[in-house]
Order: sequence, then C-alpha cells, then structure tokens
Amino acid sequence: MRRSRTLIAVAALAAVPLALASCGQGGGSGEGADDGTLTVLDYYNNEPDKTLMQEALDTCAAEVGVELERETVPGADLIQTVLQRSSSRTLPDVLMLDNPDVQEIAATGGLAPLSDFGVDTAGFAQGILDAATYDGEVYGLGPAVNTLGLFYDVEALDEAGIEPPQTWDELKDAAAELTQGDRYGVAFSAIANYEGSWQFLPFMWTNEGDETDLTSPEVAEALQLWVDLVDSGSASPSVVNWKQGDVKDQFVAGKAAMMINGPWQIPALAETDVEWASVQVPVNEEGQTPVAPLGGEVWTVPETGDESSQGLAAEFVECMSSPDIQMSVAESRYLVPTRTDLIDEYVEKVPDMAAFAEQVRNARSRTGQLGEEWPDAATVIYDAIQLAITGQASAADAFEQASQG
Repeated sequence: MRRSRTLIAVAALAAVPLALASCGQGGGSGEGADDGTLTVLDYYNNEPDKTLMQEALDTCAAEVGVELERETVPGADLIQTVLQRSSSRTLPDVLMLDNPDVQEIAATGGLAPLSDFGVDTAGFAQGILDAATYDGEVYGLGPAVNTLGLFYDVEALDEAGIEPPQTWDELKDAAAELTQGDRYGVAFSAIANYEGSWQFLPFMWTNEGDETDLTSPEVAEALQLWVDLVDSGSASPSVVNWKQGDVKDQFVAGKAAMMINGPWQIPALAETDVEWASVQVPVNEEGQTPVAPLGGEVWTVPETGDESSQGLAAEFVECMSSPDIQMSVAESRYLVPTRTDLIDEYVEKVPDMAAFAEQVRNARSRTGQLGEEWPDAATVIYDAIQLAITGQASAADAFEQASQG
C-alpha cells in the first residue's frame, strides 16, 4: 500500500497543464504509435518487482506489437513526475498509478476513459473498479491487488491451545493469553500516516463504520478495540510509531504472536524460521462479513492527444489485466487476481494466499465513497487513532477532536 503525500497539495495545479497536454502532439515517445513505440511510467523501481513487472510488460508489448520505453521512479516521486510531464506535454502513453490516486488524476482531465476504446471491464472485483472510476467512467485496470489479514505464529497458538481468532472478543482473549514475557499477543500499525489509517479500515468497515461519518458509534467502537488491546498490555504502546514493516519485524523476532499485515510481507517471512498462517481480519460479531481495503496499482491511458498511440495504449492496458498476466503477476508477487473467476484457481496454486484471496472478494476501494476527498478522511482517521491510543482523547471523542485540526 503506497500513497504520495504530495498529491493532495498539487493535484489542483495539474488541471491546466494536463488539459494542455491533451492538445499536444503525443506522449513521451514523440511520434508515439508512428514509430511503433509506447512509453511507460511506473514506480516498480526496486527488485524483484522491477524485473517481475518487466516480464509482464514485455509479454504485452509482444502481443500488441510495440516496443516499450519504460521509466521507473520511486513511489514517492511518481505524482510529481506526472505533473512535470503534464506541464511539458510529455505524458507517457501508459501510466501506472497507485489506485487511490486514480480519481484525483482523472478529475484533472489527464486520463482517458477506457470506454473510449471499447475496453471490457466486466468480471473484475468491484473494489478495483470503484478505485478506478471517476464520474461514472472507468479509467484504469489493475491485474492484481493486495489487502490485509491476520498472520499468526502457528507454534505459539498451538502451545497455548488457541484457535485463530475470528471475532474481536476472541482476538482480545487470544492476545491476552499469548502475551508472555517480552512477547505481545498482537501487533498492528497505528502510525500517524496513511499506513495507520489503512490498517484501521478493516475494523471500521466490518463494524459498519463509514468514512462519511467518522463520529459514528460504530467507528468509535472499532477504535476502542485498539485502545483496549494497548491498555490491557496485549499490544505494545509503540504501535503508534510502527510502520507495517516494523510490525513484521516484531512478529519475526518473536515479539508478537499475531499481526495485522499484508501478503507483501510473505517473501520476508519465507526467509525466517517462523511457522505462520493467516486468516481474515476478525469481525466484531459472528456472522459479519470481513471488509478490508484494496491495495494495488492500476494501469491507465493518459490524454496525450495522439489517438493512434492511445488506441495501442488501451490495448496494452487491457492485456496487462488479461487472465494469463493476472495469474503470473499474482503468483510471482503474492497478490490476488482482480478477475473474480480466477480466484479459486489461484488459491489452488498459492494456498498461502487463501485468506487474502477471500478477503479481496469483499474488499473496498479507499476512494469509493469520498473520491478526491479521501485523503482528508484518512488524515482524520490516523490523527484520531493517535489521540485515543496515547490517552489524549477517548475513542468516542477522538474523531471529533481530530476533525477540528
């Protein structure tokens, strides 16, 4: 899960340059489709993701019949790079965006709706379509996504005779019993940034809380759960400082018997001696459907003004979410295919992803409710979490206080 903090401040500035770019003479490739080349911009700049995605890109380039000029930048720099390219009228032909960023860029007029090119969006998980939809139009497709689940130390739970928790009460009881010595029962990220908000969403959404009303009793009840876990000693007070990577480190070091985290941690876990398994994020009451946020990237077609290049770019985007590409990307990167009819086959091949695959079926887009206003809500959420866990406000009052700045 990634998010550019710069987007909020500068997205509004993009509207004019992006509109100008759409009247330009093509994307970053200059002659675009005339020379059989598509330019691609993404943030997979680290290994192994860079090479794994290059394989998928090359496959689609061959299928569409083009050469690629690919540029990768760090995730934190992507949006600023897009804005710079828009002002110089050198937007790429194919642009990858983190899914929460799609609506803000689409709102500037910088992306072409996929319906312009007849791209079929049927059969995709609703969450990924919601993330890529602005004003009723779908602007991108993602081949594979991630979400959150509950990892647990199999040996620790077996020794304690505890089943993986499925409800909040079971989570609190299990965490209390598993807290021994310098080991806490559970770890999660409550840090004051988007990671903290992201980790809180499964608890808030599953409890029928909503970002359109953060002062509701349902949202406060979810926050109270986190406060109770810390106040009881079942979770470390340091959760307010931990990123998700720190949470993984605590789990690997035996400092936490369970953790809320995502499948991107699996490669690191595989290099340890920890025997782990995972389940969906526990619900408040038995019978509720676990609802978690959807993470992952979306491939889009910028408005470059070059109809020929845009047509090929749309074919390329469609190829990047074809069944074969979805399966290969998901298997190699511990993600879940976005085509729901592929999920069962995928779980058979990658059983470690069963809980996350099931979670994706009901996962939600962070921008699905508020669109461009989501970053404001995310900030209120993580500020409220900090206030409540550190004892500066009650769970019932924290969101009201946080919303007042």
